[in-house]
Amino acid sequence: MRCVSRLGAAMGVTASLGLGLTGQAMAAEGMWMPQQLPQIAKDLKQAGLQLDPAKLTQLTEFPMGAVISLGGCTASFVSPQGLVVTNHHCAYDSIQYNSTVQRDLLKNGFLAAGLTDELPASPGSRVFVTVDVSDVTAKVVDTKAQRLNGKARFDAIEANEKALTAACEKDPGHRCNVASFYGGLQYQLIKQIEIRDVRLVHAPALGVGLFGGDTDNWMWPRHTGDYSFFRAYVGPDGKPADFSPANKPYQARHFLKLATQPLNEGDFVMVTGYPGRTNRHRLPAELDFTFGWAQPQRIQWMGEQLALIKEATAGRREAEIALAPRVAGIGNYYKNFQGQQASYEGSDILARKSQAFAELKAWVNADADRRASYGTDISKVEGLLAQEQAVARAEALLRYTSPGMLNAARTLYENAQQQALPDAQRKPGFQARDEKHLVQGLEAIDKRYDERVDKRLAAHFLTQYLAQPAVQLNAPLLAALGLAAGMDEAAIQARLDTVYAGSKLAHGADRMAWLKRDVASFKASDDSFIKAAVALYDDDQARETRDKDITGQISQAYAATMRALIAFKASKGEAVYPDANSTLRVAFGQVQGRKNALDGVDWEAFTTLRGIVAKHKGEGEFNAPAEQLAAIRARQFGPYGVAKLDSVPVNFLATLDTTGGNSGSPVLNDRAELVGLLFDGTLDSVIDSWDFDARKSRSICLDARYMLWQMSAVDKAQRLLKEMGAQ
Repeated sequence: MRCVSRLGAAMGVTASLGLGLTGQAMAAEGMWMPQQLPQIAKDLKQAGLQLDPAKLTQLTEFPMGAVISLGGCTASFVSPQGLVVTNHHCAYDSIQYNSTVQRDLLKNGFLAAGLTDELPASPGSRVFVTVDVSDVTAKVVDTKAQRLNGKARFDAIEANEKALTAACEKDPGHRCNVASFYGGLQYQLIKQIEIRDVRLVHAPALGVGLFGGDTDNWMWPRHTGDYSFFRAYVGPDGKPADFSPANKPYQARHFLKLATQPLNEGDFVMVTGYPGRTNRHRLPAELDFTFGWAQPQRIQWMGEQLALIKEATAGRREAEIALAPRVAGIGNYYKNFQGQQASYEGSDILARKSQAFAELKAWVNADADRRASYGTDISKVEGLLAQEQAVARAEALLRYTSPGMLNAARTLYENAQQQALPDAQRKPGFQARDEKHLVQGLEAIDKRYDERVDKRLAAHFLTQYLAQPAVQLNAPLLAALGLAAGMDEAAIQARLDTVYAGSKLAHGADRMAWLKRDVASFKASDDSFIKAAVALYDDDQARETRDKDITGQISQAYAATMRALIAFKASKGEAVYPDANSTLRVAFGQVQGRKNALDGVDWEAFTTLRGIVAKHKGEGEFNAPAEQLAAIRARQFGPYGVAKLDSVPVNFLATLDTTGGNSGSPVLNDRAELVGLLFDGTLDSVIDSWDFDARKSRSICLDARYMLWQMSAVDKAQRLLKEMGAQ
C-alpha cells in the first residue's frame, strides 16, 4: 500500500520524458501541477482525455473540487452529502480507534445503519478542501531573507511563512500552508477548508480490505478491497466545527459520479491526488548516502521492530489492536524500502545520476555568466550535504531509543516553553492554530500505547546504542535516564522498569493535565519522564539550532543548483515539473498489463474474484469472509460482472506516475468519472520515487466494480449505493 515517505526534503525538478502513449503503452512520467496542464494539453487529448484540459486547472470546479486531502492520504467526495471514499489502509487508524476486543471492527468491518450510527474518526482526522492557491515566492524569500544565511535565513523564511498563514487563516474554518517547489525557488500559499468532524461510515472486513496482507503488499497479481468511507460534517451554520450531535453532513459543491461505461485495457485513466514526496533529482551524494548506508540501516531496524512487537503482543489481542496501525505503517515502509534497495543494488542509477550532474557542472563552467550565477553554490552544496550526513550517521539510533512517554513529555515541555511566547514567535506545531491537533494527538495515545511493547523496544535499541564508543553517545540522554556506556540489556531493562514506574504519563488524564501547566511546574515535577524531558531540553534545543543552521545553508545553495538545472534543461528545450511535495497533482496513462514482469511472466491488466477463492486459506492474511466466498461461488455478479472476464474485476494495473500520498486517489476515466481508487505500486517500481523507469512503472488500483459488488452482494450497503447513484 502506498504511504507517505520522506527521507529528507526532496528538492529538484525532472524533465518531461516522451510520453509514448501511441502504439505500445508506456508509463507517462509526470506528477503535474494543475496549472501546468495546458502545457501538456496536446498529450492529454492524444492520450484520450475527453474534457478540456483547462478545466482541470480550476481547483474549485469539477472535477478537481471533488478531490480532497486527508493529510497523508487522498480521498474524494462521492455524494452531495459529504460522503468520502478513500483506501481502507487510509481509514485504518479510525477503524482501529473504534475497535475493542468485544467489538473488533478491524476484523469484522463496519457499516453504519444510518447517519446517527456513523462513528467519530480517530482524533485529529481531517478533510481538507482546497479553495485557493497563490504564488507567494517574493513574500517568503523577501529582500531581507535573501541577504541572510544559515539559521538566520531559515528563521526569516519561517517567520514570513507564519505571517502569510496567519493572515490567510483570519478567514475562520480554513487551514493555510506554504509549500516549497523546485528546491525553494517557488512558494505557494494553499488555502483549504479544514473539516474537523469526520466520521467513519463503512469499512469492509479485514479479509477484504487487507486481503493478502504483507505477503501481497506491493505485489501483483492483487485481490485487495482497499476502500472505506468517511463522511464530512459541519456545524448547523455550514461552517467547520468540532464533533457535535447537532452537526450536519457537509454539502459538497462537487462530487464524483460512478463510471457510466465499462473500463477496459488500453483505456485512458488519470489520477488526481496529493503525492507526498519524490526524489528524482537528488544529487548523487544524496543518492549514494541513502542507498549506501541510511536505507539499509532503516531496513534492519524496521525488521527488528516488527519482530519485537510480534513477540511482545503474542496472545494479547488488546495489544495487537492497539499496535495495529504502527505495525501496518512499519511493515509498509519495510517492504517498500526493501524493494527500492533491491532495484538500486546492481543498477547503474548512481552512475547515470553522477554523469548527469557532471554534465550540469560542465554546462555551468562553460560560460562566465553561468559560473557567476551558479558556480559557487554548486560547489558548496556537496560539502554542506556531507556535514548533514555526518550528523545523520552519528544520531541515527537516537530516534529509536526514546521511550514513547519520554517523547510525549518532550512535546509537553516544549509546548509549555512555547506558550510563554507571543503566538507569532512560537514554533510551527505549537501555535494557536495547532492546539487542537496537539491535543488530539496526545489523546490518541490512549488507544495506541502498550507499555510492555514500548519498554521492550526501548531496551533493545538502547542496548545497541550504548554498545557504541562512549565518545559517540549523547551524554544528556544517558544522564536523564540513568544509563551508562556498555550496559547490557538486562541492566537497561531494570533501569527502565524504575523510570517507567516513576511516571504517570501513560494515564490519559495525567498526561493531558500537563498541557495547562507552565515551565516552573515542569521543573518542579518528580515525574520521571517529565524530569528527563526537562533535563534534555537544552541539548534538544542545541541540536535543533545546529540542524536549522545546516538546513538554512543547504537550502540557499540547493536553490541555486536547481535554478541551474532548470536553465540547463530549458537550453535543451525540455519542460520541467517540480518533485511531489504533498500538493495537488495530476498524472495520466492507460490501463495496461505488463510483459515479462518481475517474476518473468506476463501480468494481465485485471484480476478477478477467482483469485480470491484461489488464494483463500481460511486463516492469516488470506482469510476471505465466508459470506464473500459464498457469493463468489454462487456467481452472484449482478451488474458488476464482465463477460470477457467471466467474473467481477477486482484490481487493475495502470501506467500512472504515483507515489506515497496518492493512496485513496480517485482514478478517473476520460470523462472524469470514477473507475477506481489507487492504492499501491509494484515492488520493482517503488524505485520510481528516485529514478523513473517507464518500462516498469505500474500503479495498482482497486476497480470500482469490485467495491460496488462487495457493498451490494456481501455487505448489503444499499443505503450508500443509493446515495452514490449506483442503485
